[in-house]
Amino acid sequence: MKLRDSYHVYAFITVVFWSLAYVFSRLAMQHFSPYPLGFLRYITASAFLVFVVVFKKIKPPEIKDMPWFAVSGAAGFFIYMLTFNKGTGMVPSATSSVIIATAPIMTALMARVVYKEKLKVHQWAATGIEFFGIIVLTLMGGDFAVNEGIIWLLMAAFSLSVYNLLQRKMTKMYEPLRVTAYSIFFGTAMLCIFAGDACREAASASLDQFVNILVLGVLSSALAYISWAKAFSKAENTSSVSNYMFVTPFITAVFGFVFAGEVPDAATVVGGGIIMCGVFLFFKDNFFKQKETK
Repeated sequence: MKLRDSYHVYAFITVVFWSLAYVFSRLAMQHFSPYPLGFLRYITASAFLVFVVVFKKIKPPEIKDMPWFAVSGAAGFFIYMLTFNKGTGMVPSATSSVIIATAPIMTALMARVVYKEKLKVHQWAATGIEFFGIIVLTLMGGDFAVNEGIIWLLMAAFSLSVYNLLQRKMTKMYEPLRVTAYSIFFGTAMLCIFAGDACREAASASLDQFVNILVLGVLSSALAYISWAKAFSKAENTSSVSNYMFVTPFITAVFGFVFAGEVPDAATVVGGGIIMCGVFLFFKDNFFKQKETK
């Protein structure tokens, strides 16, 4: 199988770009408040995608399918962005990525109910190991306390899980680029209620802050979600893609050190190692199949 035909590549690209979001959101919130930041991030993503849609001559979805795009935009961008930004501003980058990493578990459980998707025994075991890694990371880090930031991030994880299920359905109806673009357009339209505050805060922002917005809008939003939709369109089931979200704590820890000077602690290393063992176990069939086909 060629790399471009594998969902693994697209899923990994997405989690790398999403990992940047945890760090750059915290940097951006040194100036911007959470909700205006959400608007600025997605108006930037929308502007980029308008150019892509026009260049690629992508047609709008059919009228009968517009409600699906509206719900997708609400779950993946409006509700998710409000809860994500609110929670991220209250906890360190690595911690926020760990909480959001519970989304694959929620996604797997909901996919079992909604789409009747079944995971193999070792995949459920792998999911349990990954979740255990999250608990170890949290306990060792001394963050095992239900504070307001964690509650907001759990709400964001649930919203993202709903979005994942919708992507599985919608990428069977339309190509990934169209699904992503019009979902983001709907989400951005909902975020326009914060446009006034965003403009006032942007008026006094430094050039560095606009760079943060550009990274969040183009890389962590537009390109990341296009790649995510592409992964769902190629994967056999929802959980195979969403499981990649468990990798984000490590990549986030690296980016947090590089861009924000946040040194990974022992909790991140130990919990992270456990999570990576779970990720390997979950995808072991894929690894062995690829070796056999060579």
